[in-house]
Amino acid sequence: MITKTTKIKNNIGLHARPAAIFVRTCSKYRSEIYVEKDGRRVNAKSIMGIMSLGVSPGEELKITIDGIDEEAAMKDLLDLVENRLDEE
Repeated sequence: MITKTTKIKNNIGLHARPAAIFVRTCSKYRSEIYVEKDGRRVNAKSIMGIMSLGVSPGEELKITIDGIDEEAAMKDLLDLVENRLDEE
């Protein structure tokens, strides 16, 4: 299991389209993936869960991944959150 904290760097946070991109990316991996914000933890493969967190730009997220492809999943998600959500 690995856990990392990152900041949302895009201009709109994890709402609607960026949330869908985030969930789609998580769903590519077999590992269990959870996201936590302000003590609330949700399944990162659930669009409703991600959107319910109400993540705004600049806020911190804690990502926890446990499973066979956890390293690759974490690398991909950190790159997505920190660099690619505005581009996707």
